[in-house]
Amino acid sequence: MKRVVLTLTPQQAADATEIQKAVAREVSLPSQFLHAWHIVKRSVDARQRQPKILLTIDVCTSADEALLPPYEKPVYQDVSDPNVPEVNIIGMGPAGLFAALTLLEHGIRPVIFERGKDVSERKKDIARLNRNEGLDAESNYCFGEGGAGTFSDGKLFSRSSKRGNMQRVMEIFHHFGADDSVLYEAHAHIGSDKLPGIIRRMRETILNHGGIIHFDSCVNRLDLSRPTIFAIGHSAHDTYRMLLDSGVRLEPKGLAIGVRVEHPQTLIDRLMYHNSPLRAQGLLPAASYSLVTQVRNRFGQRGVYSFCMCPGGHIVPAGSSINGCVVNGMSASHRNSPFANSGMVVELHRGGLAMDALDYQETYEELAKKHGGQGAQAPAQRMRDFVEGHYSVTLPDCSYLPGIVSSRMDEWLPEPIRSCLKQGFKDFDRKHRGFLTNEAVIVGVESRSSSPIRIIRDPETMQSVSHPWLYPCGEGAGYAGGITSSALDGINAAIKIAEQYGK
Repeated sequence: MKRVVLTLTPQQAADATEIQKAVAREVSLPSQFLHAWHIVKRSVDARQRQPKILLTIDVCTSADEALLPPYEKPVYQDVSDPNVPEVNIIGMGPAGLFAALTLLEHGIRPVIFERGKDVSERKKDIARLNRNEGLDAESNYCFGEGGAGTFSDGKLFSRSSKRGNMQRVMEIFHHFGADDSVLYEAHAHIGSDKLPGIIRRMRETILNHGGIIHFDSCVNRLDLSRPTIFAIGHSAHDTYRMLLDSGVRLEPKGLAIGVRVEHPQTLIDRLMYHNSPLRAQGLLPAASYSLVTQVRNRFGQRGVYSFCMCPGGHIVPAGSSINGCVVNGMSASHRNSPFANSGMVVELHRGGLAMDALDYQETYEELAKKHGGQGAQAPAQRMRDFVEGHYSVTLPDCSYLPGIVSSRMDEWLPEPIRSCLKQGFKDFDRKHRGFLTNEAVIVGVESRSSSPIRIIRDPETMQSVSHPWLYPCGEGAGYAGGITSSALDGINAAIKIAEQYGK
């Protein structure tokens, strides 16, 4: 078996015959002598004026060779015997789900407590929220089976490679029904339309093998009579306060706050693909971007960067309290919305007590609620109006279903944030001329890019420094940032517990 790396045009990469010819040339064999090949990695390189597709391919060049199977299928044990050890899992997001599945592999019964509802009931509550008919504080874009990522995009991408075998997370998602592309796309994406079905199959596997799941079960006190994995997600503010009252050590971590920026997808396609016609021909995916700059002003130096970019997506109401207004982004699997949105956030370096960061985040969300409209309607302003300090008399079409209202966000956003965002938008426009435009709208606020708090744990054992039976993990514990890294953190926590049990 050989591994080859190809750089192809989008037209070539869309044709399996052309790919096979390119592979044959690379290994110096006629194409009929290639016994099998499959894509290991695929990415788009749009840095030059002519976009290219980069492919990494494993190929068999001999009849005696056989490609290894794509991955080893997980084997889950039956843990219904009452004598098997049990582990509590608080939270059923990616960290909690993958921890539960890993415990099953090791013959340990997971007992899950999830404050929200299952994905089917949760979907109904989210539909009501999008119609601006009210927020269920326990069943929304933040809380419920699958966690915050279930209905807010399902991007499987992490910049961290230090936590373990990230590819294994992709394999497990594929095992439960994700498309083949999750195994090789550089920026894999399941989509909010498909992820709920995958989560449902994970739940059924857990139950069918003897695991236990309690929905509508918010933990309000600690009972650590056995190992407990805390995978609470980044929005469980009441649970953070309960942990602090119970003597669990917390600390503040980096906080990033900003807005959602939405452009027409056609505009982003033009900017990122240098006016290439290949996007319109269906040979390139909806364009995305990743932007970062350092802003220096009287408040010091702060990073301004894009976060959770959603090509062909929608802005969604992502708060968990009727007292605040929070927005996030998502895309369905086909990414065929006419809009492209991304979080644009400013780094805030805050010290003090853990609750200070939480209080600041909540104050900012309440400020957005004050300047929004009725119910979940969010404050908004055209992008150039924001930078130049003008009221937006009209607003462009926007994907945010509850509705947006014109607001002078350039006046009421805290000065360190608004000044850094203004300079950041100018910097991004210098890099991509046309990015700063009144065709784009900013919507407030993006305040939950990650947890503002970390539950302090031992880096080797993953146990809380406050209690040996407590295993904080995932995004809510402050050790992950997204679906894949949270899932991997849950896997690692379950493995640590299995080692303690000798399994």
